[in-house]
Amino acid sequence: MQFVGTIGRGTIEKLRRLRYLMAVLWAVGRLGAAPDSWRRTTRAVLARQIVFTGVDALGFVIFVAFLAGISIVVQAQVWMGRLGQLELLGPLLVTVVVREVGPLLVNFIVIGRSATATAAELAGMRVRHEVSVLDAQGVDPMVYLVMPRALGMAVCVLCLTVVFALVSFATGYMCGALLGTGPEDPAIFARSVLRGFVPGDFVNLGAKTILPGLMTSIIACVEGLSIEGVATDIPQAVTRTVVRSTLSLLILSVIVSVLTYV
Repeated sequence: MQFVGTIGRGTIEKLRRLRYLMAVLWAVGRLGAAPDSWRRTTRAVLARQIVFTGVDALGFVIFVAFLAGISIVVQAQVWMGRLGQLELLGPLLVTVVVREVGPLLVNFIVIGRSATATAAELAGMRVRHEVSVLDAQGVDPMVYLVMPRALGMAVCVLCLTVVFALVSFATGYMCGALLGTGPEDPAIFARSVLRGFVPGDFVNLGAKTILPGLMTSIIACVEGLSIEGVATDIPQAVTRTVVRSTLSLLILSVIVSVLTYV
C-alpha cells in the first residue's frame, strides 16, 4: 500500500504541476493578446529575447544544419539513387528534415542554450530580490518577465527551424551535385522537395515549434521564479528546466505527429 501511495502522490503532484503550467500558458496567451500589456519596457524585453534566442543562435543553427544536410540529405540521395526511386527523394527529405529532425534539433539547441540561461537569469533575480522590488513598484512579473520571454522564444524556434530546413536542403543538394549522387539541376531537386509537402506539414511544423517553444520558456520561467531565494538552488532550477523541457518536447512531438499524420 505504501508503494501504491507513493505512485499516487507522485501522479497527483505531476498533474498539479501540469495544471499550473497550463494556467501560466493561458495567462501568457491572454496577456499577449491584450494591447495594454505591450508597454515600452515589455517590448524591450521581447526584443532582447529574440536577439538572444534567435539572432545570436543563428550561426550555430546554420552550422548544425550544414552538417545535417551532408549526413541526411546526401545519404537519402545515395540510397534513392541505388534503388532507382529518386522521385521519392522529396517526400523522404520532407518527412525526415521538416517533420522530425529539424524541429527536434532546433528545440534541443534552444533548451540547452536559451532555456537554461533564462532559468538562471530569473533565479538570480529571485535570489537578489529583484522580483520582489518589481512587484512592490506595481510591475506585474508575469507581464514583464514571463510573457515576452515565452512569446519571443516560441517565435525564434519557428524561424530557426525554417532556416534549418532551408540550409539543410541547400547543403544536401550542393554536396549531392558535387558527388554526383543527386540531380544536377537545382530546379528538379526543388520541385521534388516541394512535391513532398502536404498541407499537414505546415500545421505540423508550426505545432512542433511554437508549442514546445512556449512550453520550454514557461518551464524555464516557472523553475527560475520558484526557488526560495537561495543561490545554491539556481543549478537545481537549471537542471529541472532541461529535464522537464526535454520531456515536454518529446511528448508534444509524439502527440502532434499522431494527430497530424495517423
